[in-house]
Amino acid sequence: MRILVVNPNTTASMTAKIAAAARSVAAPGTTIIAAQPDEGPVSIEGYFDEALSVPGMLEEIAREDGEDLAGHVIACFDDTGLDAARSLARAPVVGIGEAAYHMASLVAGRFSVVTTLSRSIPALEHNLHRYGLASRCGRVRAAEVPVLALEDPHSAARDRVSSEIDRAIREDRAEAIVLGCAGMADLARSLSGEHGLPVIEGVSAAVKLIENLATLGLSTSKVGGWATPRRKPLSGRYAVFSGLGGA
Repeated sequence: MRILVVNPNTTASMTAKIAAAARSVAAPGTTIIAAQPDEGPVSIEGYFDEALSVPGMLEEIAREDGEDLAGHVIACFDDTGLDAARSLARAPVVGIGEAAYHMASLVAGRFSVVTTLSRSIPALEHNLHRYGLASRCGRVRAAEVPVLALEDPHSAARDRVSSEIDRAIREDRAEAIVLGCAGMADLARSLSGEHGLPVIEGVSAAVKLIENLATLGLSTSKVGGWATPRRKPLSGRYAVFSGLGGA
């Protein structure tokens, strides 16, 4: 099967890291296609960046969506544009935030989230309530690490994330940790060994969920809010979407 993994920001090194994480867990016979928009923010740090990243991300999804694609992974922990993507795509769409939260709920009674910057906390707390998992989360914490610092091996980013995990274990009574950024995808295994508890990153979780949805023959319901968009004229840069949708 083929799975599209979309990094909604435009940083190629992060896309490569995300693709490596996805391929490391993909089943034999699963092909991972990694993509990123040509336009948009270099990182997503808050609501403004998130809004600017959605059109380019949707273009990538529209380009690959088809009968031979098993599903799409949105590789931003905010689950950027998830509802719009599920409306647009024929294949299932899984956000790495939702995937990681659900995986954590299966292996721990209580988990905490460690993300990058404090400005991301409200969006993640909102999503936890939306997904019905807020009561299982001890706290959403920020390591105060800019997203692009995760791309710099000489930065103190990993140490800051590790320190925040230690505080979550002591102060939140966390039994598992969810890493709240796709740029942390390469840290999960080493941090799990270091702290002695499950550390979940969403890229791997989302890939495995897409594989299982495909095996079960399940796709997004088009009855209700995720119905296929109505076809209508769109202007400017959005004209690319004018031919998409249903009646």
